[in-house]
Amino acid sequence: MFILITGGCKNGKSHIAESIILKYNIPYYYIATMEPYCDEAFSAIDRHRKIREGKGFETIEKYTDIDKINLPEKCAVLLECACNLCANEMFTSKCKNPVEKILMGVDKLLEKSEVLVIVTNQVGEDGVNYSAETMDYIKNMGVLNRMLAEKADCVIEAVYGIPVILKGEKPECIL
Repeated sequence: MFILITGGCKNGKSHIAESIILKYNIPYYYIATMEPYCDEAFSAIDRHRKIREGKGFETIEKYTDIDKINLPEKCAVLLECACNLCANEMFTSKCKNPVEKILMGVDKLLEKSEVLVIVTNQVGEDGVNYSAETMDYIKNMGVLNRMLAEKADCVIEAVYGIPVILKGEKPECIL
């Protein structure tokens, strides 16, 4: 099963994603994509580590090249988040086609996992014009999110902590 969780900033996406993963009685893997580059990033990483503490996740810090992650068969995977991954591929790796590269990586994760949950964000909704580089990122994220949503069995939008099903059936583990 592939579940995509989207929503605005601080709307409960991570909590919903972890709730889904933790209902499975198989090894849990957390793919952390936020590259630590400033105090704010370090704070966010520390906050997420504390939230996951004691829950049994094995954390894999992988900022780019998710296609190179080697996972065991029949595991549960939480990738957080697609936005950081796309930014890293674009700006750190200078990848020419980050959407294609990320989708190939997602396909590899799907081959190994019993359940894959990917957290993403809704970018580009504020209507502000940014630099050309940022506009390229927003465009890539729009395409990536659309393609992930097409591929997903279930798409959930987190709205103030409430999971709203946009596509597919509500997973049993969500109240």
